Amino acid sequence: MAIWEKLLGLMAGVDPLTAWIATFVIVGLLAGVFTGYLRARKIQPNGFKWRYFRRELCWAVVTLAVTGVVLGGASKWLQHAGLISFHHEPASPWVVAAEFALYFFAFDTWFYWLHRLMHKEPFYTWIHKIHHGSISPNPLTTFSESPLEGFVNGGFVPLFLALFTVHAETMAIITPFNVLMGLYVHSGFEFFPKWWNRSWLTKWFITATFHDQHHRYFKGNYGGYTTIWDRICGTVRPTFEADFENVTTRPLKPARPAFALKQRAEG
Repeated sequence: MAIWEKLLGLMAGVDPLTAWIATFVIVGLLAGVFTGYLRARKIQPNGFKWRYFRRELCWAVVTLAVTGVVLGGASKWLQHAGLISFHHEPASPWVVAAEFALYFFAFDTWFYWLHRLMHKEPFYTWIHKIHHGSISPNPLTTFSESPLEGFVNGGFVPLFLALFTVHAETMAIITPFNVLMGLYVHSGFEFFPKWWNRSWLTKWFITATFHDQHHRYFKGNYGGYTTIWDRICGTVRPTFEADFENVTTRPLKPARPAFALKQRAEG
């Protein structure tokens, strides 16, 4: 059986949306490699280290298991006790957007101030040190943290839901957004366009370069979703905008097929 027939057989039982997203990601990654886009947009070109990656994998497994059980159980208990509930009637897009905006800016405030606190002793050693084990983050760094830090960050959602009753549609956005945002800012690649920091509207939202600098230099750039509190409190890294400009304006160097490289060497 041809490989394409095997792939089609595997895809037959997959949800169409999931299949489309998977295809989009795979094609995008291949295009990024062969056009040289990913190579150009790597924030720290030589930063990745396998020894850090292995350690992060271990911590990610432990912390996800512990926080998943504890926070998941706590959320179910709060729902059973009636402290967390959802509006299940249909909601207009404007209502969902307003509820999500409330969560978005509330979490950003929570994250900024607790993140700054976690850089003070003894909280840094007790809670945050594990997450800073890698100076050059990668997607796995998102989940590489101590269980205590997992409770600090992940615990905001059940707290928010206990204080505010939102629609089920809003909750369906909050959870995947948290994961995707974490993966993006720890990706090690800058995917936002070069004009991002030049626009008054978009410069308030953090980029991968913004958070990457926090890992690289340890202090500054504490925001989780936005740069608002960092700009108000003067904690934006002084080289952030220049470094972002540098990463987003690097020339592309398309990857060459192996046979082309061989012909060039023989020539």
